[in-house]
Amino acid sequence: MNATLLAVALSLVSAAAYAAAAVAQSRLAGRTDPATGVLRLLGRGAWWSAVGLNAAGALLHVAALNFGPLTLVQPLGALTLVVAVPLGARAAGRRVGRTEWRGTALTLLGLGALLLTAGGSAPHQTLSLPEALGVGAATMAVVAGLSRPGARPGLRHAVASGITSGVASALTQTLTVAVTDHSGGPLFSWRLLTVALLVSAFAMGGLLLSQTAYRGGLGAPLAVVTLANPVAAAAIGLALLGERLQGGPVSLVPALLGAAAAVRGVLLLSRAQARNTDPDAPAGAPAPGDQVPSRVVIGSPRRAQAPPPASVPDPVPARASG
Repeated sequence: MNATLLAVALSLVSAAAYAAAAVAQSRLAGRTDPATGVLRLLGRGAWWSAVGLNAAGALLHVAALNFGPLTLVQPLGALTLVVAVPLGARAAGRRVGRTEWRGTALTLLGLGALLLTAGGSAPHQTLSLPEALGVGAATMAVVAGLSRPGARPGLRHAVASGITSGVASALTQTLTVAVTDHSGGPLFSWRLLTVALLVSAFAMGGLLLSQTAYRGGLGAPLAVVTLANPVAAAAIGLALLGERLQGGPVSLVPALLGAAAAVRGVLLLSRAQARNTDPDAPAGAPAPGDQVPSRVVIGSPRRAQAPPPASVPDPVPARASG
């Protein structure tokens, strides 16, 4: 088995582990009070089960990065969402709906087009210490901006989680390539120690951010994480690690078409999963793919107003006695 096929195989098993972890995190978030802090989560067995699944997926992902470039390995991470569809349906005791099957097919087709244009050579370049520090500082600035209080915190935390996970993958590739390099360089250096600390910080930060994002459901946050992760990693690979798309500029056409198909598939999956994982959904809700009548809220309920005071008749003047 050549390096490219081995990287793909490891990425597939890693996606399955990440999908199981996402389902476990979503179920834990549904049973946890939003006000519960991180320290309270550390005392729950379900949390450590999700951590173990994420750790297994991360180890497999690291192994895949040792055999394939970021532009090849990271898009395969979108299969996490595809694997999470049947896992989530099985955990909920239901069938996979038509909308979910359509989203799965579009996602797979889009990934196939992206993989045709991805670089197939094993990675050989690494980030220098200034580049690693610059990437880390820029990532922390973006995450700080996305984590500020405001509307739709779930999706913003999902974007931050995807970015931190993608950056952690790019830094991990630098770490693995440098460690397995047989050029005779030092095994321990300030650069590798700094990169290892950044990988640990961003990996744990991505895990905690995804846990808070899943409080609103699994579908939409997982879809956003799935898209933001390869975008961040591929940007670093193309800009700093010398990775290139196969076929030159012409390959951008199938890459863009594949990206559009994958985005459409992910949106369909997120829409269906957001509906199916809603704990407040009524038992007789329509199945995915069925037409659902729109519900229009005409106005907000008005406060009950006190009735106007009863009118008091004017006193009738007494008649003068004659």
